[in-house]
Amino acid sequence: METRIPTHPGDVLKEELESRHITQRKYAQLIDVPYTQLNEILNGKRPVSTDFALMVEASLGINPELLINMQNRYNMAIARRKPSLNERLKLIRKTCAAIF
Repeated sequence: METRIPTHPGDVLKEELESRHITQRKYAQLIDVPYTQLNEILNGKRPVSTDFALMVEASLGINPELLINMQNRYNMAIARRKPSLNERLKLIRKTCAAIF
């Protein structure tokens, strides 16, 4: 199990906006997304979708695959920390090992 959760892509975007002195409200208006949606992404409470990643590329020139790959790594790390999922995976491995 990983000890450190990978960086959420929202953190990268948040730093980029801050370094460019662009407020969250202004950026939300520029790319025509609700402010609450942007804020949740920047605070790691909502995932970066492929559509959103493409909007970021169009507006800031950030590689969308980078953001999507970061999101996938983040999602995988969070999933691996779920006790109920780990128990289910253990049972699946045990059952399949007996069959195969």
